[in-house]
Amino acid sequence: MEPASGPATAVPARLVRRALYAHFRPHRAAVALGALLALIGAASGLAQPLAAKALVDRLGQDEPIAAVLLALTALVVFGTAVEALGSYVLERTAESVVLAARRSLIGRLLRLRLPEVEKTQPGDLMSRITSDTTLLRAVTTQSVVSAATGGLSFVATLVLMGFMDPVLLGVTLGVIVVIGGAVALLMPRIAAATRRSQEAVGEISTVLERAFGAFRTIKASGAEARETAVVEAAAERAWRHGVKSAKWQSLAGSSIGLAVQVSFLAVLGIGGARVASGATTVSSLIAFLLFLFYLIEPVSKLVEAATQFQVGSAAVSRILEAEALEVEETGEAPKAAGAGREGRAAGGGAASVVFDDVAFRYRDDLPAVHHGVSFEVPGRGMTAFVGPSGAGKTTVFGLIERFYEATGGRVLVDGRDVRDWPLAELRASIGYVEQDAPVLSGTLRENLTFAAPDATEEEIRQVLVRARLDGLVERLPEGLDTVVGHRGSKLSGGERQRVAVARALLRKPRLLLLDEATSQLDAVNELALRDVVAEVARDVTVLVVAHRLSTVTMADRIVVMEAGRVRAVGTHAELVAGDELYGELAATQFLAAEAAAEGTRVGTA
Repeated sequence: MEPASGPATAVPARLVRRALYAHFRPHRAAVALGALLALIGAASGLAQPLAAKALVDRLGQDEPIAAVLLALTALVVFGTAVEALGSYVLERTAESVVLAARRSLIGRLLRLRLPEVEKTQPGDLMSRITSDTTLLRAVTTQSVVSAATGGLSFVATLVLMGFMDPVLLGVTLGVIVVIGGAVALLMPRIAAATRRSQEAVGEISTVLERAFGAFRTIKASGAEARETAVVEAAAERAWRHGVKSAKWQSLAGSSIGLAVQVSFLAVLGIGGARVASGATTVSSLIAFLLFLFYLIEPVSKLVEAATQFQVGSAAVSRILEAEALEVEETGEAPKAAGAGREGRAAGGGAASVVFDDVAFRYRDDLPAVHHGVSFEVPGRGMTAFVGPSGAGKTTVFGLIERFYEATGGRVLVDGRDVRDWPLAELRASIGYVEQDAPVLSGTLRENLTFAAPDATEEEIRQVLVRARLDGLVERLPEGLDTVVGHRGSKLSGGERQRVAVARALLRKPRLLLLDEATSQLDAVNELALRDVVAEVARDVTVLVVAHRLSTVTMADRIVVMEAGRVRAVGTHAELVAGDELYGELAATQFLAAEAAAEGTRVGTA
């Protein structure tokens, strides 16, 4: 089984170059300093062949050479020290580029709209933050400096070689042009192989994220070998494309040595003939050969810069694809849980909810989930949503939270279209308990205060008692500061559900959304939590998706949904007498849930 890939839209080369410059621009002063130091080091290197020529001339004329040797040694030491300093400056700047890119990408990806997240593999998105941003390190600093210093050094070396012997320079350039043309043909292959390798790395992250997210299921199903094969297949694809990229890069790199070796042989043969004919001197030939070997470094830098640009372009293209995903404009969130915790204290009161002929589908290629859903929920009290699976009950909550946008009609909170609310203010007014009641890795305290970081110890203590978590805290070795494990693995299903409820209550919302919040609770804790919800409903608007009769009958109103429509609205007694579907649900589904709860009660008695 091969996981679906992430975003795959082709990014124009123009946008890639613009993005690369955007990453480079804030650090251009540091890069310029690194380039200056590199040029100084290169200049000291260029002076070494000239010093060597002077040394040979002095030897031929039997003159003192101590001063020349000292100058040559000083040049080597000075050049090495300057190049080391320049390298440090560039490496530090490169890390800063990666940090800035990761900060930007993380901030954007955590604001993605829910539909974008649902159609993209999380592991692939993670690889763009970790793996792809790492490839920016070289392309935005080293490649820029390598191109600049390599280009200048290359031109300067050719000029000096031209002064030494224009004929030998022509021979050298002829060899370089032929081999350089072959190297240019390799660059697109390097870019393509690198991109495929990074995509395969994203696949590894995707399949690992899937595996660790369902670790118990994998073990219970005896599927370790099959899942291992899936991960290994992705790793092999990454290896295959990585090897292909390395092959082309090796060919490009080795071509430099080939060019120099061929040039050396040609220059040595033709230069020897010119020395024999008296057209040039031995010292000039030696200096020319030294320049030829010195030419290796600037040519290597130019090839390296071109290679790094291809590798970096592949990474930037994937980063741009992630940045093109649609995000929510959340704006500035109110302090703490602002509109929720402080808004109620200021007299905000319970929120009203109205669905006015709402239509919705998750994607254009999928069938509609809601077909003209309409109902009204006044402030305060409890409203239960019931109906068969797939009726669109949970989607009601997603539209209120603006996880999704209605494709037709209006969703109103306090008489105001949710699209007109500042998103942070809207969500700060709402407490939401999801169907699977997720618990985050970290301590119990961090989970409870996740939506209300300003909560006091007294508020935490009160909500623990209300959610029947005080006994759990007393049993835990470190109390509230006990680590609950990955996704709350150290807690039972019922405990995770109560943590999620407590987290929502601690937010002190004006509107509380409970999606089957009691489904994993035993009868005793369900009864206690039901009393808490009834108490909260005196001051807060509570909407609950329920499958238990005991939860449904305590509701002030019940909305019966079927196939994406509101079938009926009323009390339990009214609906039992007047709606056939509800009567059937009450007699089968609800009572079955009650029977299961009763069985739990007997089993724990």
